[in-house]
Amino acid sequence: MGVLEIKQLYKRFGHHEVLKGLDMDVPEHSIFGFVGQNGAGKTTTMKIILGLLKPDSGSVTVCGEKATYGGSKTNRNIGFLPDVPEFYGYMTPMEYLKLCGEITGLTKSKIKSKSEELLELVGLKGEKKKISGFSRGMKQRLGIAQALLNEPKLLICDEPTSALDPVGRKEILDILLAAKGKTTIVFSTHILSDVEKICDRIAILHGGKLALCGTLSEIKERRRHNGFVLEFENEKDASSFENAEELKQPSIGLSRNENTVTVLLPDHDMDGHLLLSVLSQKRIVPLKFEVMEPTLESLFMEVVQ
Repeated sequence: MGVLEIKQLYKRFGHHEVLKGLDMDVPEHSIFGFVGQNGAGKTTTMKIILGLLKPDSGSVTVCGEKATYGGSKTNRNIGFLPDVPEFYGYMTPMEYLKLCGEITGLTKSKIKSKSEELLELVGLKGEKKKISGFSRGMKQRLGIAQALLNEPKLLICDEPTSALDPVGRKEILDILLAAKGKTTIVFSTHILSDVEKICDRIAILHGGKLALCGTLSEIKERRRHNGFVLEFENEKDASSFENAEELKQPSIGLSRNENTVTVLLPDHDMDGHLLLSVLSQKRIVPLKFEVMEPTLESLFMEVVQ
């Protein structure tokens, strides 16, 4: 059983059906990339998980317990980082975590030890500056510390890197990777490069359902095209290869950009041996011969278009 299980979740706003039978299973101690276009329903799903929004039908289970609208019982196992976390600006990071710890009923010794541990994790240990003077990235890092204070089994992050510069994004991604050993993370975002860097599993939400779900390698293997890229020393060799009779089949896709030729073969029964045979016959040695790997971006665009 996963830390988070969603079964046949439906949610409609007026005539607009946002979720149409969403099924999702998040394994323990994974970073689960929850990807979709803006408006795809990612935030709606997270609000239902947190009991802030009532689903029309379906179920959400957190650590074996059913999450309910208006109920907070399952939230004791959840840490949440919204896309724009809010703080009391007149406090220091330590003062803010102390307040949060008192609200959640932690002992004074636990608050002190966990606050110090987490502030070190997010790079804010010893920071005496008031939160009002923090940058956006520093606030996001403090938000992660606050979300982890109660040692949740599930950490939900809603677009945590969307408004950050490259340095700030890397800091957040490094922190999430470090936190993976302590909790399970649902990482909602539309920044696909961030997902590729840290996520163990990926789910692409489209049309109210998961269009793709699995590890990146599994998804790539399922959607792999039999494509090759060949780079030649000069345009003459590239043109000679492109115009080979063996490649003049309607089912073979060919495109050339100066010295580089891209070949799409129709199926897995036709592999790179055909291209090697053409190269041998024409006595051409390419500078590069590589199999095309589908990127997460190309898979995403294939699904949502």
